[in-house]
Amino acid sequence: MWLLLSIVVYFIAKFLAKKANNPLANPLLISMAILIPFLLLFKVPYQRYYEGNQLIQHLLQPAVVALAYPLYEQLNEIRAKWKLIITTCVIGSLGSMLTAGTLAIMLGADSQLLASMMGKSVTTAIAMQVSTELGGEPAVAAILVLLAGLTGSLFAYPIFKMLNIKHPIARGLSMGTCSHALGTATAFEHNQKDAAFSSLALVLCGVITSLLAPFVMALVLSLIS
Repeated sequence: MWLLLSIVVYFIAKFLAKKANNPLANPLLISMAILIPFLLLFKVPYQRYYEGNQLIQHLLQPAVVALAYPLYEQLNEIRAKWKLIITTCVIGSLGSMLTAGTLAIMLGADSQLLASMMGKSVTTAIAMQVSTELGGEPAVAAILVLLAGLTGSLFAYPIFKMLNIKHPIARGLSMGTCSHALGTATAFEHNQKDAAFSSLALVLCGVITSLLAPFVMALVLSLIS
């Protein structure tokens, strides 16, 4: 029942998003706007809904593996531009963590919230693990990842259009670096080449953030001590 509900809501959201033809009409936002009131109205526990969608959860892993196909198609260009790609992902990962840390400190956040914000621009699983290792709250990290992904999904392509950014490597790396899986899904809807480089950045930034987050965390804490 709950799996069928999710599928129906997904197609309704896709239909409404296509009809609206507006970046703010994001299928994920529309789905949430339908599902959350429904579950609250009928007092359905989230755990029951989650368990009813186990099949979708199991499909996430092969879906991630499928991201390798567009990468294979761009293999020659990736080999030719690997220095640019690595440099961009390192700078992007560091920039994301430093800006998050700086903003947290400016707003008076404690070290636990700071740790939770370190991985906001990588996939949920990595962000939650990074948060746990640094002494943060994994649940908060997951919410921040969702917000970062939604922000990129909603505003990235309008910003690209406004700034006349057309190169697929620039757009793809930006999406994958800042908005992880949700940004990559949005890139797939616009351009396959964008999606390929977004997938690559998604993976690289996850690895880079996992390695550098403890050092960035220590640096930010030392600056305020």
